[in-house]
Amino acid sequence: MRILQLPDILPTLVFADIVTLMRDALIAQSRGECETPMPMHLDIAAEQAEVHMKSSYRRGGRCFALKVASTFPGNVARGLSTGNGAMLLLSAETGNPVAMLRDAGHLTDVRTAAVAAMVARELGRQDRTLGIFGTGIQARLQAQMHAEILPLQQILVWGRDAERAQACLKDVQRLVPQAHVEIATPAEIARRARLIVTATASRTPLLAHHEVQPGTHISAVGSDSPGKQELDPEILRHAALVLADSRRQCEKLGELQHAPSEWERAREIGDFCLSPQALPADAVTVADFTGLGVEDLYIAEYCYERSL
Repeated sequence: MRILQLPDILPTLVFADIVTLMRDALIAQSRGECETPMPMHLDIAAEQAEVHMKSSYRRGGRCFALKVASTFPGNVARGLSTGNGAMLLLSAETGNPVAMLRDAGHLTDVRTAAVAAMVARELGRQDRTLGIFGTGIQARLQAQMHAEILPLQQILVWGRDAERAQACLKDVQRLVPQAHVEIATPAEIARRARLIVTATASRTPLLAHHEVQPGTHISAVGSDSPGKQELDPEILRHAALVLADSRRQCEKLGELQHAPSEWERAREIGDFCLSPQALPADAVTVADFTGLGVEDLYIAEYCYERSL
C-alpha cells in the first residue's frame, strides 16, 4: 500500500481539472453508476468535534474509497489545524488497500469548493463579484476555485470574528490578486453580490429571503449534518431552481431538511448537468451541498494516478 502525505498530494492538484472532475463524478452518481451510501457522522461532545465518514464505488472501477474527515475546534488552542482526515483506496477486485492519502482533510475541502464552482459554470454565471459567508479554509478555496472559472474583480467576505475575517481577507487577496477583497455584512453581501457562497457551521439562518436580490445564485455548502442551517427556508421556497448534490442526503443533512416541501422539485446536480434548464435573468437559484462519497472517490483516484 502506498502512503501519500499532504506534501505528495498538493503538487497533483490542478484546480481547473478538478472542477471538471467533479462534474464527471456527479453525472456518474446521477446515472446510477455508483454505489454511494449515506454518510456516517460522529459527534465527540467532549471536544465539540464532528467526524464524517463517506464511501463510494463506481461500477467497473478499479477501486472503492473510504474517507474520514474531522473538525476539532479545540485544536486552535493546541496550535494544530482544526481539520484532519484521510482517504483510503482499496482494490475492487481483492479488497486489498491500494493507497492511503493522508491529506489532513484537504481533499475534502478542495472537492467541496470545486463542486460549487462547477455549478456556477453550469449555470452560465459570468459574475465579477463573489460574496462569501465564512472565514475558514473553505472561504479561501471558494475564492480560488471561482476565480478559475469567472472573471472575478471583487470578493466580499463576512465572518463573525473580526480578527479571523481580516486574516481571511489578507489570504484571499494574496490567492486571488486580480480581485479587490473587502469585509462586508451579510446584508451588504446580499445587496452587492449576485453570486454567494455560504460556508459556515451555522445552525441559524444567516441570509434572509427579503435580502436576496433577483438574479442571485446561492451555493450553500456549510449545512452537512442534522441541525445545521445557513439559509432562510423561504429562499428555497421562492427559488426558481433548487439543486441538490444528493436529494436523499440533502433532505436529512442539507438546507432541504428545513424546507421539506421543496424536496420533490429539487433537481440533482448531475441530472442538471446532463439536461440544463433555461432560466430567466432574474431567477434566484440555490444549490444545496452535503458532500458525496463519489466526489471523494474521484479526487482520491485522480491524486493517486497523478502521483504514480
